[in-house]
Amino acid sequence: MNNSVAEQPASASPTELASTSSQAMPAESTVVIPVIEEQVHVHKETDETGRIRISKQVFDDVQQVNTLLNHEEIDVQRIPFNEVVPEAPAARYEGDTYIIPVVREEVVTSIRYVLVEEIRVTKRQFQTVDNQTVTLRREAVTVERLSPTDDV
Repeated sequence: MNNSVAEQPASASPTELASTSSQAMPAESTVVIPVIEEQVHVHKETDETGRIRISKQVFDDVQQVNTLLNHEEIDVQRIPFNEVVPEAPAARYEGDTYIIPVVREEVVTSIRYVLVEEIRVTKRQFQTVDNQTVTLRREAVTVERLSPTDDV
């Protein structure tokens, strides 16, 4: 066929491919298509379009202001009692007065006698007859005089 295109090598330049693209290609031939990538580089520049000046002035104005202020005063009174109480009293309010009892513990030592028991000892005398069998030893001495001629 007259419409056939010669097969281009893989290293063909885009110019060479363009010159052969006008020729007709056979259906079974390999075509190399170049892939192109574009890149962008962004660059910014500062451009002065105008200027401003800022200034500040401070003015002092004197004014009288009436303000209602609250304050509290506390009156503390210490009242001695020195009374023995069975337990510590709790803090309490009497009107606007808060009463805080102050206590101290004291150790009270006392001695008292508690009768736990009595032990009673009574002496009695009794006579009874007791029969027992016992062995007693006794020695007896006999003195006899012999003549000089007797045998011992």
